[in-house]
Amino acid sequence: MSAALLLLPDFLLIGLGALLRRSRLFDSAFWGGVERLVYFVLFPALLFRSLASSPLSPADAGRLAAVGLGFTVAGMALSALARPLFRLPEPTFAACFQCGFRFNTYVALAAASRLGGAEGVALMSVLLGLLVPVVNVAAVAMLARGRGMPVVGAIARNPLVLACIAGLAWNFARLPLPGLPARVLELLAAAALPLGLLAVGAGLKFDRSTLPWPALAWWNAVKLVALPAIAYVLAPMAGLSPLERQIAVVMAAVPTATSAYILAVQMNGVGAPVAMLISSGTLLAAVTLPLWIAALV
Repeated sequence: MSAALLLLPDFLLIGLGALLRRSRLFDSAFWGGVERLVYFVLFPALLFRSLASSPLSPADAGRLAAVGLGFTVAGMALSALARPLFRLPEPTFAACFQCGFRFNTYVALAAASRLGGAEGVALMSVLLGLLVPVVNVAAVAMLARGRGMPVVGAIARNPLVLACIAGLAWNFARLPLPGLPARVLELLAAAALPLGLLAVGAGLKFDRSTLPWPALAWWNAVKLVALPAIAYVLAPMAGLSPLERQIAVVMAAVPTATSAYILAVQMNGVGAPVAMLISSGTLLAAVTLPLWIAALV
């Protein structure tokens, strides 16, 4: 199956979520509930189950994590260049900075599942466990600008981070998963990806923004082209397996998370440019992500 057809069901679910949101059959409160359910219950169950039952070794996880950290730091550096290049207002730059390296967890895990099944999800979970706190600290630090906000406490309570830590600890302790809890986790995990992708579509917003077109193109190019290109180069240098290379490039190539918009609005009130970046990047990723996967086959 071609890369485009492989990911087509996932992007169709995103499109369905967008249509359902605009049909007014389900209101904002409903979609807010779906997002909370996925974020606090379903995705943690998926991450814990994947990592707890994975045959990953610490060495394999370390190499993959090093590649993930490498392209993420590069994304931060490239994103920071937008400030001198486009001379954006400080609040706009601070809000959009995160769009060069934050990733959509739902799309990443869906693509990993298509590529490698349970093993692909486990590998992606390793990257999530490392990069979720890294990108959140960077984004909040830029937005906070010396306000002394409790970043460490927020990261320590992040359900995705906690699920990844718990899953890795369970795995390294070589503990078995009892039958009944394992079945419950399996059912919760099965609901995570489709509901998460529907929520991505429901969150798309093409608001008018003050972001210049060159800046919009820059951040989309950084996230969808430059980062996966860096991952593509780093992966073989780190000695990753073919599946690990695919997972690393996919993680680098997915669009920005919709949570970036929420964070920007809550912290500095500049949400429209971020919404435009997220929405345009998600649409473009329907083309660029399959191309990156095809380049690895």
